[in-house]
Amino acid sequence: MAAMLLTGHGGTDQLVYKTDVPVPELGPGEVLVKVTATAKNNTDRKAREGLYPTKDKGEVTSFQMGGSATLTFPRIQGADIAGHVVAVGEGVSEARIGQRGLLDFNLYADQRRDINLTPDYYGHGADGGFAEYVALPSDQFYEVQNPELADAELAAMGMCSYQTALHMLRVAGVQAGERVLVTGASGGVGTALIQLCRIIGAIPYALSQQDKAEALLKLGAEAVLDRNKMDDFTGQIKQLTGNKPIDAVMDLVGGEMTDLFIDSMIFDMKARTTYPRLSIAGASGGNLSEIMWTRIYLYQVQIFGVSHGTREEAEQLIDWIRGGQLKPVLHATFKLSELHQAEDYFVQRGSNYLGKIVIVPDSEWETHGKPFSLN
Repeated sequence: MAAMLLTGHGGTDQLVYKTDVPVPELGPGEVLVKVTATAKNNTDRKAREGLYPTKDKGEVTSFQMGGSATLTFPRIQGADIAGHVVAVGEGVSEARIGQRGLLDFNLYADQRRDINLTPDYYGHGADGGFAEYVALPSDQFYEVQNPELADAELAAMGMCSYQTALHMLRVAGVQAGERVLVTGASGGVGTALIQLCRIIGAIPYALSQQDKAEALLKLGAEAVLDRNKMDDFTGQIKQLTGNKPIDAVMDLVGGEMTDLFIDSMIFDMKARTTYPRLSIAGASGGNLSEIMWTRIYLYQVQIFGVSHGTREEAEQLIDWIRGGQLKPVLHATFKLSELHQAEDYFVQRGSNYLGKIVIVPDSEWETHGKPFSLN
């Protein structure tokens, strides 16, 4: 089969396209999926470049929450897989053959449904979807019929973004009617957060470039704060909320902005009815933030680190997708053989960028990729 192999840490030159990779063999409880579309995530780039330091800020390392590195080379990346079952392993009903589905991307350490303490994922600790075929657990490849959704659109609603977003809201205990600041609002997790806030009845305020404001408002944002005017960030918040503080921040940016996000929640503590809450699931603006701890404990700011989610959350998201409550935000498709260009495009992101980039095998391009390409 054709596949893009990650051969080591580094630049896009470490991605090698091959057409003679063996089709994976099935184990018990698995299904063989013919891949039609796989969404690209920022974690693909960060894992490739080794940008997951947890001890030394200069460390080059992959995701290794289980205590040791599971990213070995060569590896096929790609977590958010949509495709069709073409074969089944021992113990799996043949009725699954032909089903279209979407993967819950997690490599779970156990069968617990409510917690996921050592997150790892397909495309990192096991081969993923940047290939023509992939072997996956039958119970994590959920059938999604929904004929109104193209396969590329289904992949754009993959769990890497949506499950992370849902977990951010849930650990912070966000409730209906609460004001939620969504940073990095134009990306995959950000657009997922806006939709999920509306589903649960929370009010999302998006932080983004103003040229994306119209699209974010259409998606469900209550208002869009201008990321280029951070010198009076609290002033922007007051103007948009009627002088009411943000209840919870869903932060994908980090860096020097973290302190400003805390400001948005604590400028009027008497107006609050709940503790200020900060969920963090990214650091696109920088991996180090300088914060006075007195601000954290005196204002009782609750901080939640979020990496992936749980089986329960995956099942809830699949229900919402099947029911049509969640809508895809698909920016563009690229051929698998052009993954290098897709990676460069993702990093450079023009002003019109919103949502997800999806990678489609060359053999599936005419049907599943071309209708959504940039060309």
